[in-house]
Amino acid sequence: MTETLPILYQDEHLVAVNKPSGLLVHRSMIDRHETRFAMQILRDQIGQHVFPLHRLDKPTSGVLVFALSSETACLMNQQQETEDRKWHKGYLAVVRGWAPDNVFIDHPLKEKLDKIADKKAQQDKPAQSAQTQLTRLAKTELDISIEGFDKSRYSLVWTEPQQGRKHQIRRHCKHISHPIIGDAKHGRGRHNRYFKEHFECPRLLLHAASLRFTHPFSGAPIQLWAGLDECWQGLLKRFHWQAQLPEPLHRIELEGHHDTPR
Repeated sequence: MTETLPILYQDEHLVAVNKPSGLLVHRSMIDRHETRFAMQILRDQIGQHVFPLHRLDKPTSGVLVFALSSETACLMNQQQETEDRKWHKGYLAVVRGWAPDNVFIDHPLKEKLDKIADKKAQQDKPAQSAQTQLTRLAKTELDISIEGFDKSRYSLVWTEPQQGRKHQIRRHCKHISHPIIGDAKHGRGRHNRYFKEHFECPRLLLHAASLRFTHPFSGAPIQLWAGLDECWQGLLKRFHWQAQLPEPLHRIELEGHHDTPR
């Protein structure tokens, strides 16, 4: 059966999907062995070429938007340079420990370069400005001993990055000592393994849940929400976190319409 992606929004100019964890946006020299890409799947699904407007890391799920023409792609990219039309992104994550109620993380990040994909890029760029607003939605404490502690604490957090630096949310969470569960590069291996083995969550627990932008032609505000996969749903029920979700996402989970914009 032909693979398809859940469509969150579509008109004659744009199409948005809910990208699953583990899927690359497009071909990459970093993952040469991969044969599945969101760009190709969506192109075959809707029968026309698509232009990715932003990226999500392979292990990150959630809202991913494409333009249906180079003209639309150009207009949408110009929005990122206009202060009053910048995109507003919201991410859901599960982190280790009890995160602060609210914290504004202002921590510049040096660009992470890959020795293969970025071999022609400037290697000595200074750290770039990066800010992320993080809000704790819920917390839990489990009677399990990991890394020498009698109990283990975790938090459900909502994050809003002000920029789009590479791995910005993952690196900022590590910076405040609350790494994201399932983050193999910036997280803690024992906690990652526990969630994989006991909660059937072998993935990075970072989800691009919300995206708001201005339509490039109509000028109308577009707000998209992406529902959660089975791994996320299982954790929400286990930790009794469903009611702490942002209201539009909570409604999606209650009604079970994971491919419908709200």
